[in-house]
Amino acid sequence: MKIHVHTRNSDLADDFRDIVEEKLNTMERFGVVIDRVEVEVLHENNPRQGKNSHRVILTSHGTGPLLRADASEFNDVAAFDSAMQTFELQIRKLHEKGKDHNRETLRNKEVI
Repeated sequence: MKIHVHTRNSDLADDFRDIVEEKLNTMERFGVVIDRVEVEVLHENNPRQGKNSHRVILTSHGTGPLLRADASEFNDVAAFDSAMQTFELQIRKLHEKGKDHNRETLRNKEVI
C-alpha cells in the first residue's frame, strides 16, 4: 500500500509520517485491497477554531473500494486518530461483508 501525505497551511511533526505508515499498514490484516491512501492535513488559521483547527482527510484509491474519512481536532495526531477510527470501521465492515458465513441449519442438512 502506498501512502501519500500532503499538507495545506501547516507543517508536520517529524514523526507524523511514521505514525501514519504504522497505523495504515495495520489495516492490511483485514484483507481488503487498497492500493493507495492519501492523507491530507489541513490547518485552519482562524483562532476561533482552536479546538478544531487541524483537519485530516483519509481517502483510499485503487482497485478496492473508495473509502473516505475525515476528522477535526486540536492537533494533527489527534485528528488522524479520529479519522483512523472511522477508516478502520469502514474497512472492518467491508471485511465482514465479504466473509463467507456458513448458514446451514439442521433443517437444510440431509439425514442419512
